[in-house]
This record gives sequence, structure tokens and C-alpha cells, in this order.
Amino acid sequence: MNHAQLTALGRALRLLGEHGEALNPDTPDARLHEVKADLRRALDLLDETVGTGAPTTRCPEHPHGPVDESAPDLCLLCETRRRAARRSEYQSGRPQSAEAAAKAPSRYGVRADRPQPQQRWLPEAWNGREWELCGTPRRDRHEAEAYLAAQRRGSRPAMAYRLVHEFTDYEVLRIWGTPVQVDIEPLGNL
Repeated sequence: MNHAQLTALGRALRLLGEHGEALNPDTPDARLHEVKADLRRALDLLDETVGTGAPTTRCPEHPHGPVDESAPDLCLLCETRRRAARRSEYQSGRPQSAEAAAKAPSRYGVRADRPQPQQRWLPEAWNGREWELCGTPRRDRHEAEAYLAAQRRGSRPAMAYRLVHEFTDYEVLRIWGTPVQVDIEPLGNL
């Protein structure tokens, strides 16, 4: 859809909205015929702008792909990929040797099965009501502090910033500024 088509379609739909607001029980037939003509014009514009058929699946990656009725998104391509992943996960879970087959699997898994803990530093800004993430989490603390220093020197700094250390839990490392609760209603809801 190019810009001219988008503009014409938007104008036609806005005109239909105005017609809808003006309708009442006393609307004359001449006015209804005018609405009918404008509606046909909007449908013709819509037919011109739609380049492809309706999507056959609910998949954003393959909207016109082959259909699999058993898939949640009706996409055969994505469902095939999901089935292959489940199959490889099932096959990789089987014991590979006789020694491994003799040993019963642990209920909680082994250390190598657990993901390694990752530590990150989360830059957060105070928006007047709560702390919100103001940048991407960093793996390096000095890089995160440099990012917050640049934010404080920026053209629109927040009231306060803080750096949160995320490892297996969250720990606030440092706070710059003073967070003050801001009431969003004028005059404090008086």
C-alpha cells in the first residue's frame, strides 16, 4: 500500500465515520443513498490496496503457508520445526551407554544439566511512580555505570537512576538522585 492509497482510504473511512455519527431515525433516503455510494467507494479503494489474499494461517512468519489443522497457529512449517525440536529433545534424553542405562536418573538432574547463573547489571530510572528499566541489561558493571552517567548528563535526565545487580537474586547497588512519588492528578485529587 503506497502513501496515496493509504491517504485516500483513510479519508474515505473518516467520511463513513462522519456519516455514522450523523445517522438518526429522521435521515432521508437521499442521504442513505449518499452513504451507500461512499461505502462502495471505500470498499473499491480497499480492494485496490489489498495486494494479497487473506492469510491462511495465524503465523506471522508464514501467513500464506501450508495449513496444519492440529497446530495452534495452523502453520505446517512452524509445527514441523516444533515437532523436530521435541523429537531431538526426546532422543537426546535417552541413555547412550550401558553404564548410563544402569544408573537411575536423578530426580533433580545433575549439575551439568542446570543453566549457569548469569549476572547482569540493570540500569533503572525513576519515572515518578516506580523504577523502570531505562536501557539494556549489561554484563559489565563499569559499562552500566558509564551508561547511567551518560543518561544523567543527557538532555532529559530522570529524577533518579539506580543500578541493580541481578545474579540469582536482585540487589540494588547504587542510587543516583532521590525518587519522589509524583501524583499524576492535578492538585492532588482535590
